[in-house]
Amino acid sequence: MRRVVASLAAVASLIALSGCGGDGAEPGASREATLVLDFQPNAVHSGIYAALADGLYADRGVDLEVREPSASTDAPKLLAAGRADFAILDIHDLAIARERGLDLVGVMPIVQRPLAAVIAGDREAIRTPTDLGGTIAGVTGLPSDDAVLDSVLEAGGVEPGSVRRVTIGFDSIAALSSGRVDSATAFWNAEGVVLRRLEVPTREFRVDDHGAPRYPELVLCVSGEALSSDGDLVRDAVRGSEGGYREALRDPDAALDALVSAVDGLDEEEQRAQLDALLEADAFTPPGRFDEQALREWARWDAEHGIVDQPPRIPDTFALPRR
Repeated sequence: MRRVVASLAAVASLIALSGCGGDGAEPGASREATLVLDFQPNAVHSGIYAALADGLYADRGVDLEVREPSASTDAPKLLAAGRADFAILDIHDLAIARERGLDLVGVMPIVQRPLAAVIAGDREAIRTPTDLGGTIAGVTGLPSDDAVLDSVLEAGGVEPGSVRRVTIGFDSIAALSSGRVDSATAFWNAEGVVLRRLEVPTREFRVDDHGAPRYPELVLCVSGEALSSDGDLVRDAVRGSEGGYREALRDPDAALDALVSAVDGLDEEEQRAQLDALLEADAFTPPGRFDEQALREWARWDAEHGIVDQPPRIPDTFALPRR
């Protein structure tokens, strides 16, 4: 573990220094690497596809292949088994994986705030979290869903046990559209956007507005072994990714074009709406840098809400610049 922690600090220092000049790649070098997404490609991944389209990985000698997972549980296992070099994980999944003994490390935030929310299907009937008392809420069954719902309810002074929870899987759009549930845990940047486009009169309670800290929901991760054995590759892929998200902030239309051109079957207008929602919420700002205080607050929040038994140790869980 000491070797991995030392490598983590060294990689964090390399990442910080590489922003000061030079691309970090040997002339003519090309290293193949795979990145597994957290979900189907969508606007939250626009910076990755912008970096691919602009050659930001290739400029650093990284030949990156992006893969879609077949299931949400794929990425941690693939990383730990050495069958993928990088993966985007939900930050709570990273904490759970480490608590279960998987040696995974977050090296870059993909977004800088939670994407989770409790979304009500009738904005007139439910105006504040207090109005959720005595209603029916849909949850996927993931531990983080209960934490998000509890946080929003507690912020509104509602006893969490007063809300009837039903497991709906990842079918919040249909459940809310049909009125089968009064509210559901979902991502405001994805399901929330789709529901508005369907003209469902929703009201969103974003978790960082209701009791949770501003934590980075999605994190680019590697294995501890990758940090030990190939810190240069980690550094170069992180810098390429950070550059892609800077491009997404600078030219969102170009980033959107890169995404929809690379991925068959995406609805351009839906992805534009999702990207607009992310930009309006400053979800990508600032790109590429962890906020250590926010991470410490997140670690306490995860433990307090039962996602993990103990707060994750931040220096072991994330690559942070040396002080």
